[in-house]
Amino acid sequence: MKLFANLIRILDSTNKTNLKVEALTDYFRQALPNDKVWTIALLSHRRPPRPVNTTLLRLWANELANIPMWLFEESYHIVGDLAETIGLIIPTTENHSDKSLTTFLEEIIALKTKSEADKKAYLHENWLALNYYERFVFTKLITGSFRIGVSQKLMTRALAKAENLDEDVLAYKLMGNWDPNRVSFQELILDEKSSDFISKPYPFYLAYPLEMEIEALGNPADWSAEHKWDGIRSQTIIRDGQIFVWSRGEELVTDKYPEFQAFAKVIPNGTVLDAEILPFPNNEIGTFNDLQTRIGRKTVSAALLKTTPVILKVYDILEWKNEDIRTKPYQERRQILEELFAEIKSPGLPIRLSERVQFSTWDELIEERTRSREMRSEGLMLKKNDSPYLVGRKKGDWWKWKIAPLTIDAVLTYAMRGHGRRSNLFTDYTFALWQNQEDGTRELVTFAKAYSGLTDAEFRQVDDFIKKNTLERFGPVRSVTPQLVFEIGFEGIALSKRHKSGIATRFPRILRWRHDKKIEDANSVEDLKCMIIGNDEIEE
Repeated sequence: MKLFANLIRILDSTNKTNLKVEALTDYFRQALPNDKVWTIALLSHRRPPRPVNTTLLRLWANELANIPMWLFEESYHIVGDLAETIGLIIPTTENHSDKSLTTFLEEIIALKTKSEADKKAYLHENWLALNYYERFVFTKLITGSFRIGVSQKLMTRALAKAENLDEDVLAYKLMGNWDPNRVSFQELILDEKSSDFISKPYPFYLAYPLEMEIEALGNPADWSAEHKWDGIRSQTIIRDGQIFVWSRGEELVTDKYPEFQAFAKVIPNGTVLDAEILPFPNNEIGTFNDLQTRIGRKTVSAALLKTTPVILKVYDILEWKNEDIRTKPYQERRQILEELFAEIKSPGLPIRLSERVQFSTWDELIEERTRSREMRSEGLMLKKNDSPYLVGRKKGDWWKWKIAPLTIDAVLTYAMRGHGRRSNLFTDYTFALWQNQEDGTRELVTFAKAYSGLTDAEFRQVDDFIKKNTLERFGPVRSVTPQLVFEIGFEGIALSKRHKSGIATRFPRILRWRHDKKIEDANSVEDLKCMIIGNDEIEE
């Protein structure tokens, strides 16, 4: 545990990629095999379930620190992170613990079924046996919200370096549904097992945003384009007569989409498709808001299958006839994919080919991009014809060229403190639009939250305004005198019964502070609904 806590301390103290890779490499060369497995799991978002809720954590930590609860809460709001607050307020003793990371995690997993008295005693004992940073990491593990500034790609690079393995092969090994509590380091990383192959997906290839002028890409004849669909990126695998569906988050979601089982009867074994899962109500592409009714459901009812059907929109093929074809040029993979779809003789299947955009000049592609919202897409994907299917995010061969966001002017009405380096500032904002009332008056109605888009100097100015213009406090939330107007951008919009405004926005963020506008000039909920009408998304 000491070695792991020291690793997290180093990773948390630098933004330099090379230093992070070096620290991870040194750690993997020193750590115990089981601790390596758990570290890989934690850094690839495989965490044990939380055994204690945060209310009890706060209460028990406060008792041990022997300070007034109001002081603990104020400290928490200032620090912005519960584990860090607990690590700071509990006094460090001369006690110490030599338990391994694996031992701690096994105890945390077992803790879930214990009584509250046993949980409290366990936490008090270990909080007092750890130094500040060990206590911070231990509490992070307890909360189940372990996040650190390291991507899985960086972790994979360091592990490959430490174990002298091929990075791409290692990335493939770490894909899939493995359990850190049941697999050894030898089995996970070092052994080769053909039985593991049947359900495993490939690492996803990701595109960079196109921020240059499109003409800078060179000859249009060297490129292919298609629409960028707004759904769930997935890989669908058909091997040995079975089908496996993986999300980009490495979650096996086969049972969430039972309609895809029919693919195994018409698509040959040894096929892996890279595709987007899209909502398809009324035989047309729906909104991401439609798709959310399927996400997170433990069971998919017959009624849900009927009201929110989905399709698989396929744009690449990674394996064909049991052969990994990722090294073949995109143009060649696309030809194989089109031939596969020509052979599928079941028109009722919920599977579609993502059509390529036909263009010979960049101007023609620019014009096609303007049709994106009409097509229910986020913009265009550009892929070089000779590009292989790589691992992770690489610059040069694949670009995503998204359309400009929808925008609206809204009023700041609520604020919360931020996190990390902004934990002492109010930077998480709630915005509202005007709505007409039956008596002829107008009322501000909340519609979106956003916490990015301003400069550090602007955040400090807004924070100063919030502190001087607080109307009410609701725990960490403050209501604010409605006075500041901001331009809010978002990718998509749909009707929603879960929001007070009746509308849900997708990926809202602050575009700019409108110093030139008064709150009377802000937009209304009706203006927002007009955007939906413009996209043909309102249904009576």
